Amino acid sequence: MSVQDLHLHIDSVSKNFGGVQALTNVDLKIERGSFVCLLGPSGCGKTTLLRIIAGFENVDSGRLMLDDNDISMMPPHKRGFGMVFQSLALFPHMSVAQNIAYGLKLRGVSASAQRDRVDELLHVIELPNIADRPVSALSGGQRQRVAIARALAIQPPLFLLDEPLSALDAKLRDNMQIELRQLQQKFGVTTILVTHDQHEAMMLADELVVMKNGKVFQSAPPSTVYQRPADSFVADFLGAANIVSAVVSSKGQIELLDRNFDVAVDHPVGTNINVAMRAEHIKLTAEDQAKGNPIGTVEFIRDLGPSTELVIKVCDERLRVRSDNATMSELKLSQKVGVVIDSNALSIFRA
Repeated sequence: MSVQDLHLHIDSVSKNFGGVQALTNVDLKIERGSFVCLLGPSGCGKTTLLRIIAGFENVDSGRLMLDDNDISMMPPHKRGFGMVFQSLALFPHMSVAQNIAYGLKLRGVSASAQRDRVDELLHVIELPNIADRPVSALSGGQRQRVAIARALAIQPPLFLLDEPLSALDAKLRDNMQIELRQLQQKFGVTTILVTHDQHEAMMLADELVVMKNGKVFQSAPPSTVYQRPADSFVADFLGAANIVSAVVSSKGQIELLDRNFDVAVDHPVGTNINVAMRAEHIKLTAEDQAKGNPIGTVEFIRDLGPSTELVIKVCDERLRVRSDNATMSELKLSQKVGVVIDSNALSIFRA
């Protein structure tokens, strides 16, 4: 990332609340115009980090650099960031137009310029005819779009979102994820979203930041995090990988599920390791076609429509397998199958 592309540098930020370490040396470089998702389990520190970026919490150590300017101690109203909260925080006594124009009015923008900006944004969010409607009369999806328009009205340098879609039903949430990404791309605003929804993060993010216990475990594009997780926590948290114990049996080989696999591994012979494998990277064959691959027993079958999910017991491990292969539907419970593992798709971590 060039100096010109670097927009926000979260530089070794730590935060403590009454003896509880909420953040520890968080260091992130956020590119201008990118969409960044902070992802992790409850209590991992992602909302605390977003509140520090917004200015609602102060850092204990470290600093925030926005375009080479230290904003660590700057109050929220001077940062000028756009925010959308989980509650949306729209003003129920105001019309849609008044809600969107609120930030512009506080900044002394003329009434005619406010009207022009509101009209522009209502067309962008594809709700051009609701300016005079009370927000209480809007659907959940419409309120969501109005909240986004209000946050973007002031043309903020950063757009911050704290789980804004979590209260929506599944279908509307999926549609709003697409709309949110399209709006972000139209405006080109650097966006940081807090979510615990893996699908949402994978769908929206240019950069995925996986957190746990106040620390960043991995920061990379979604495909990299999914295919090459930094450790077993990231692998298991994102996409529920199969995590299986193994051992380095010889140079370039590991012993996994009572079989030896050729795998590029740097650990010494005898090292205990954990191996992560995605459900879609495991294939099944008829037992008599196993050709030296492990043999497993079908313990669970679930038809998901476009794909089939199974649980296969191999040795003492239970592996989740997912495939769009139509022949999967022919498998039966307790049936013996060959288990073919793509050794090129394995992620290996020291146990």
